Amino acid sequence: MSDFYKLLGVPRDATEDEIKRAYRKLAMEFHPDRNSAPDAEARFKQIAEAYEVLCDEDKRAAYDRYGEAGLRGGAGGFHHVDLAEALSIFMRDFGGGGGFESLFGGGRSQTESRRGQDIRVAVKLQLQEVATGAKRTVKLKTMLRCDACSGTGGKSGTRPVPCTTCGGSGEVRRATRSMFGQFVSVSPCPTCGGEGSIISDPCEVCRGDGRTRGERAVPVDIPAGVSSNNYITLRGQGAAGPRNGPAGDLLITIEVKDDDRFERHGDDLSIDLPLSFSQAGLGTSVTVPTPYGDERLAVPPGVQSGTVLRIKGKGLPRLGQSGAGDLNVRVHVWTPQNLTGDQRRLLEDFAKVEGPPPKENSSFWSRLKEALGA
Repeated sequence: MSDFYKLLGVPRDATEDEIKRAYRKLAMEFHPDRNSAPDAEARFKQIAEAYEVLCDEDKRAAYDRYGEAGLRGGAGGFHHVDLAEALSIFMRDFGGGGGFESLFGGGRSQTESRRGQDIRVAVKLQLQEVATGAKRTVKLKTMLRCDACSGTGGKSGTRPVPCTTCGGSGEVRRATRSMFGQFVSVSPCPTCGGEGSIISDPCEVCRGDGRTRGERAVPVDIPAGVSSNNYITLRGQGAAGPRNGPAGDLLITIEVKDDDRFERHGDDLSIDLPLSFSQAGLGTSVTVPTPYGDERLAVPPGVQSGTVLRIKGKGLPRLGQSGAGDLNVRVHVWTPQNLTGDQRRLLEDFAKVEGPPPKENSSFWSRLKEALGA
């Protein structure tokens, strides 16, 4: 397993700017269009992968804590990037205005220029679904491959013809000379839009686009333990690309609805348990809610207000890992406000025998402060 920090040559406390500078320097060195060494492409993909993780706050935190295992546990998962993705990362962050397109032969390949749009959809979950995982079917109104021409954009039985301007390459090159030598700039062909071919007899249904607007359903498996703002990336499930270009991605954003019974702290949950004075003094057995159903809880005699009783494993699952958090039950002793005559007489009799409260510096107060987190 690679060390992403060592790959980029930065310390573990490096700032985002330091990471970007290190990545840019290495990407320039190992870009396959500039470096013909046998291992250049592999190194280029590795540093792109390291940069993509370390420049994302959430991914970096997961990597710092668990390594690559923490990344694989995230919604959407972790995968090693291929060359197309590595090039896309490079051009996305550094190809906008620094002359890289001229240096490296253009920003987008013919295939990439026909890539369909990404689609973002929000999915709402109940807390119980976070505990167990959920399945959803997302309906998308988007661009679909044209059935009439099978996505080619041309009439049935016809084929695109090579562009005469670029000779089918999809690129036009212009050479200029300067005091530093000859520079070659590469840009998409203005005639064919970088595709290398022209539809001479377009499909009557899609008018040469290779796509029509329609609706389709996509099943989504949501793992247990997700949180709001987690997302799942379904590659190739977005809008279809024109003329059989690759489809975009479908990004599922998770929204977890609040549950008034629980407070969530990561994988742990907390609830409040009101007890009467007699229940707290004598001890009792109560039923408390959990995301998996009701659970019986034994309350020991003499429990104090503010004590936290823990039910292990009844919190939420740890995303992408085994085990689950805990359910913390906070005890609150209820003091009656309007006493009946019988209640007052009983309490007055009890007051005669209960004795004084413990002193503040006693071990009792130490245990109580510890329970309250003081």
